[in-house]
Amino acid sequence: MIVSGSTSQALAAALARELEEPLAPVEYDRFPDGELLASVPGIGTRERAVVVASTVSSDAHLEVLLLQDALREAGVDEVVTVLPYMGYGRQDKSFESGQPVSARAVARAISTGTDRVLTVNPHEESVCEFFEPTATAVDAAGRLADPLPDDLVDPVFLSPDAGAIDLAETVRDAYGGGETDYFEKTRHSGTDVEISPSDVDVAARDVVVADDIIATGSTMSEAVAVLQDRGVDRVFLTCVHPLLVRNAYTKLSRAGVEAIYGTDTIERETSAVSVAPYLASRL
Repeated sequence: MIVSGSTSQALAAALARELEEPLAPVEYDRFPDGELLASVPGIGTRERAVVVASTVSSDAHLEVLLLQDALREAGVDEVVTVLPYMGYGRQDKSFESGQPVSARAVARAISTGTDRVLTVNPHEESVCEFFEPTATAVDAAGRLADPLPDDLVDPVFLSPDAGAIDLAETVRDAYGGGETDYFEKTRHSGTDVEISPSDVDVAARDVVVADDIIATGSTMSEAVAVLQDRGVDRVFLTCVHPLLVRNAYTKLSRAGVEAIYGTDTIERETSAVSVAPYLASRL
């Protein structure tokens, strides 16, 4: 039985088709005081139920806990929790005295109601160790090549920094050819990051930027503008998690991005491919 959180309904349906399992009749509501209610009416006793929910907000985190508890209350033997996108996952350490390790805090809470956790391309794979038992990281980067045009001109696949070059290489390999390189990233503070392309020649070539998450798009749009100054042909952005908050899409389009492709870990208009096959293979 696949149990969908309100944020991941399309992905949950796709996963149910992949696994040939039924999709639970989940209901989401609020009490008059604003408190959430998430329930699975009539589920009955089952051997296994899989909760699928991207925790893109505090409400989504709480919804996961409620669904887990509802399944336990119904007598489900095994509860598996799939976090296609794990919110709060980028703060994996305390930067100042008195700050929480947010990823650890939410992982501990989710662990109390589940037997297994899967999450897709966490920003830092080490956050999986905060779960008990340790969560399984599912790499879906290979899916990012699928929506790219077949006629890329002498393509360059760029990652946001040297540490993420594996992501660009995975997309390049899945596409079938091209050069890889990375952006130079200089962090001036916790929120001020300068990013610029390396010295790779991009003149008259198509560039594919592969990232795990695109959030505000601010630093990326500045980097794309530099690519334009260097005579790039077309620029495509691919990301596993298309967060794209506020006016990110507009900023990137104004910078000259041809198209943005993401997966359905976060369901957006840019969700061009599904990670359901990758999740199904681990379930």
